[in-house]
Amino acid sequence: MPGRIERKWRPTLSLVFLMTLAAVLVTPLLTLVVLRVGLPDLRYRHVVVILVLVVALTTLALGWMLWRILYRPLRAMAAQSLAIAAGQPGALDALPHYGTRETERLGDALLTMGRTLQGREAVLRSYADHATHELKSPLTVLRGAAELLEADDLSPEDRRRLLGRIDEAADRMTALLDAQRALARAQNPMMAGVARVSVLLPGLRRDHPGIALELESDAELPLSAEGLRLVLDHLIGNAVRAGAGRVVLTATDDRLTVQDDGPGISAGNRERIFDPFFTTNRADGGTGMGLPIVRRMLEAHGATIRLADSDGGARFEIGF
Repeated sequence: MPGRIERKWRPTLSLVFLMTLAAVLVTPLLTLVVLRVGLPDLRYRHVVVILVLVVALTTLALGWMLWRILYRPLRAMAAQSLAIAAGQPGALDALPHYGTRETERLGDALLTMGRTLQGREAVLRSYADHATHELKSPLTVLRGAAELLEADDLSPEDRRRLLGRIDEAADRMTALLDAQRALARAQNPMMAGVARVSVLLPGLRRDHPGIALELESDAELPLSAEGLRLVLDHLIGNAVRAGAGRVVLTATDDRLTVQDDGPGISAGNRERIFDPFFTTNRADGGTGMGLPIVRRMLEAHGATIRLADSDGGARFEIGF
């Protein structure tokens, strides 16, 4: 993850304006009072010269302050937005100075938007590359079956077999397109909210009757019920397909752990499980898009998911 903005005290924009106005109004008056009280015999000409010098120095100081607190950060963010649009390396690194709280929030929003746009571009580019490859196989099946069906001496049994292969290829293409639609939806932040695992547990048990679901600890998680249900449905469904008989859910304020007792994930596949279209059950219709969809949806909410080490089964940790 690119560098985040350092959280520290910064003045508000209103405070900067009030200080500037106060300096403009108070400095000349205060200078006159000091000169008249402290140096009553000073000539008028000298008073004017000193007053002009004080105002000039105050103006320079205020100009430097406004340049540092407002002009420089805004100009840097404008340049950063152009760098993000151009895809330059390091464009998503936090700037060294943000001046005020408002410019800090603006800079944070700019970085978040940049990461989101770059993430979506990367996903679309990756999907286009993978989809082109994945769709070639069912298209080849369709083309070959269509050519064979044109034969006049084709037996009824062979015709049924070819029609079955056409149906399988069409189902495969439909599944890939549905996965693409789900992946695109997962990148859009769902309605903000919070949810508890215990509230969703009855529905999860009803939809996954073939596996025992246990809740070790419960907490209120910063994810909408719809989003949390989507994540758990995918992870529990993967555990069922892998042959697991039990899944243990552990929720804390900033973490959700999903542990199953299945065969686990082999060392050779651990680095690839979040890659689009990577699947070990392609023969059973798997598209390899479940975990990528979960990761994209969580990233859209500022959360992360990783495959953690486990003595047995698969263990996924979601951080908020």
